[in-house]
Amino acid sequence: MIKKTMAALSMGLLMQLGVSCHQPIPADLSQVSLIPAPVKLKANGSSYLVSEKTTIYIQDNAGTDKLASLLSQQIESVTGLTLKVEKSDKAPAKGIYLAIDSETKLANDEAYDLNIGEHTIVLKANGPAGLFRGIQTIDQAIVKHNGEKAGWIIPTGSIVDYPQYEYRGVMLDVSRHFFGVDDVKRVIDLAAAYKINVLHLHLTDDQGWRIEIKSWPKLTSVGGQTQVGGGEGGFYTQEQFKEIVAYAGERFVTVVPEIDMPGHTNAAVVAYPELNGTKKKAELYTGTKVGFSTLATRKEVTYQFVDDVIRELSAITEGPYIHIGGDESHVTKEDDYVYFINRTKEIVAKYNKIMIGWDEIAHAAIDASDVVQYWAKDKNAVMGVEKGAKVLLSPSKRMYLDMKYDSTTHIGLDWAALIEVDQAYNWHPETLVEGIDKENILGLESPLWTETVETMDDIEYLVFPRLIGHAELGWSKPEHRDWNSYKQRLADHGQRLKAKGVDFYKSSLIPWNVE
Repeated sequence: MIKKTMAALSMGLLMQLGVSCHQPIPADLSQVSLIPAPVKLKANGSSYLVSEKTTIYIQDNAGTDKLASLLSQQIESVTGLTLKVEKSDKAPAKGIYLAIDSETKLANDEAYDLNIGEHTIVLKANGPAGLFRGIQTIDQAIVKHNGEKAGWIIPTGSIVDYPQYEYRGVMLDVSRHFFGVDDVKRVIDLAAAYKINVLHLHLTDDQGWRIEIKSWPKLTSVGGQTQVGGGEGGFYTQEQFKEIVAYAGERFVTVVPEIDMPGHTNAAVVAYPELNGTKKKAELYTGTKVGFSTLATRKEVTYQFVDDVIRELSAITEGPYIHIGGDESHVTKEDDYVYFINRTKEIVAKYNKIMIGWDEIAHAAIDASDVVQYWAKDKNAVMGVEKGAKVLLSPSKRMYLDMKYDSTTHIGLDWAALIEVDQAYNWHPETLVEGIDKENILGLESPLWTETVETMDDIEYLVFPRLIGHAELGWSKPEHRDWNSYKQRLADHGQRLKAKGVDFYKSSLIPWNVE
């Protein structure tokens, strides 16, 4: 009798333990520090346990296998767990399921629908770009639970999300100081984690020409051999550039190459003096002054040069945009400048690309097929809108990542402003410039000029965390953009940045959680 009673008690205890071991851990999805803030979020109060038994399931669709691999890699980098990937035509009873569903009525190609249950996580999108954006949300939602039952969990609930602006970019100047392929890939990875979808590469300037043009080889053999301060410079071969484009494409980041013209062209005219539009002999330049160089805007050889450069660059650029610069061309007469932009616009269109230029190009005959990148003058941006062009917002007082945080910042410039983390975040794109409404805005872009930037640590210090705030401005609805909420969420991302080895600026305005 005693043995039977003990056996019954043991069985009951084991059953209780079994139930308790499988009891989901309470968690609140609304308290997870997601950046950018999603459009719609509903929390259910429970959690999904991520373990070594978790499997990622995918449809038998082209591209979803790479997305599953990326998700597995991102989860492993956070948890140390290696998840296997299997194929399935329908959502499984347990596991994570990635599904392209054309019947899912979502806002656009980057939108996603995420449902997190206690046993399954189902991520749906119209296409692979939406799945990738949703994967970044899953990655951010993984939480370490340190209670009695330690483990990695994802709070349950549902998210429907999509961006407010189609273009959300970061610009890297590789001309003032050159950065190699691996550094560019790291920038892509860090930016894509926050749903940034464009990388603008400033490839040419007075200090160096950074892209191989096979029909004009001296551009790199001569013009690519120095940089600010007299370093050795460098350039990308076309194969290396295609490698960058492909890597970015796998992360649904569009590469926008910039050839800055007709000013900022000293490196080009040193290589080919027949292109020089000044009476002074051009020499290799390692300083930081601007506005002293120009192409010969009335010579036909200049337009053969422009045509060859745009032709070769278009052939290795998968995205729709070519950036032609157009800023600070101080020694170019205004009528010569307008003539040049008008001719160059025709060449860009000839190769089926959309022309982007800094806001000065609004003085030329631009139209609805062009994009004006606002950086300095309101009147230029408004003029562009009046001519039908879309505007890309890069206000130097808010979005220039090369500006110092404060007067003590050890690198960076201050000619536009000192831009602390709150200054970078606390503004509204929709009301920034009178005469430019939301429907006129293509998106936002955060430029990093590299006069003082020499290493990857320098890039990370100036870019982060300000780019994260800009990412939220470009993705989230205005009513979801709130400084008090954002600074608390950003504080929790200190741990993520630290884990990735990012040398970010630890602003005193943020109550960082980095332990």
